[in-house]
Amino acid sequence: MQLDILAFGAHPDDVELFAGGTMAKMAALGHSTGIVDMSRGELGTRGTPALRKEESENAGKILGVKVRENLGFPDGDLQVTSEARLKVIRVLRKYRPKIVLTHFWDDNHPDHVNTSRLVAEAVHHSGLAKIDTGQARHRPPTLLYFKIPTNLVPSFIVDVSDYAEQRTQAIAAYRSQLFDPMSLEPSTKLSQPDFLIHVENIHSFYGTLIGKRKGEAFHFKGVLEISDLASHFTR
Repeated sequence: MQLDILAFGAHPDDVELFAGGTMAKMAALGHSTGIVDMSRGELGTRGTPALRKEESENAGKILGVKVRENLGFPDGDLQVTSEARLKVIRVLRKYRPKIVLTHFWDDNHPDHVNTSRLVAEAVHHSGLAKIDTGQARHRPPTLLYFKIPTNLVPSFIVDVSDYAEQRTQAIAAYRSQLFDPMSLEPSTKLSQPDFLIHVENIHSFYGTLIGKRKGEAFHFKGVLEISDLASHFTR
């Protein structure tokens, strides 16, 4: 199966939190989408790997993705190695996406940092014929980064106003991680009562920058080409 867009997140729920609206919108527009989780989130303070797998599958259905895989890298110890890179290359050659999304490389969480580097290296190396995986080589033409630092001007922002509720439902599928007054598990940043409000505030901020209700920001290494000024700026 060939996908139009394939998003890589370090943990189940990362893609939903930072690019969920975009994934939902792209699926609604008829593009084939998929999500690859690098780890099972087994070091998470709350929940279990089995429960998070179930939650991620439900979230993927809400977003309309056609594929959801988990590469099983160790949570909290995700390393950039040739073996790990080869595993990502196999996924890229399997689904042959036109666009790849992943974490921005400047982040406090080492798993996010290493996911960004690992995916970027794999995107390049996937196009090398002498790396033999028994598959046809494929280098995705576009690599985009989500969860960009707040002090960085985005390369572009996607209007996700009509998909905010769908994104919220996908995030809420991770019920083990979010606020639950009946839970006896330890408290975390995600389980705070105002966490989802904070997430919505970020998307409202990016929406404001483009005159919309909700937006999701992305970074592109390079310069974006506009082939038709009239169609781009008057649509």
